[in-house]
Amino acid sequence: MIVTLLAVGAAAAVGAVARYMLDQYVQYRSPGLFPLGTWLINVTGSFVLGLLVGLGARHGLPEQFVPIAGVGFCGAYTTFSTFSYELVHLREKGQVRKSLLYGASSLTAGLLAAAAGLAVESF
Repeated sequence: MIVTLLAVGAAAAVGAVARYMLDQYVQYRSPGLFPLGTWLINVTGSFVLGLLVGLGARHGLPEQFVPIAGVGFCGAYTTFSTFSYELVHLREKGQVRKSLLYGASSLTAGLLAAAAGLAVESF
């Protein structure tokens, strides 16, 4: 149990740093009001989690690998709280269309990415 706990923490540290680095890179390359970094992070994280769950369920990954990588890495890499904040922030700035686009596209792309991750592992 303690080894799994430490492994989840280590994976979370890697996920949080990866999220920060990717967000900073995207925001530097594509400045603007639309939160493209968070969008990209959440969509890619959804894909990775779908892939992990599929591999765990159908290809016998070690039992602790999915919680470590899924909860640890993906949990720290993706960010619902930042998504929620940015959605509200866009609305408060009067960017109603951008907020609707951001919310709808984040949910749609995230679900499709998770489904794609599940589908990839079946090949």
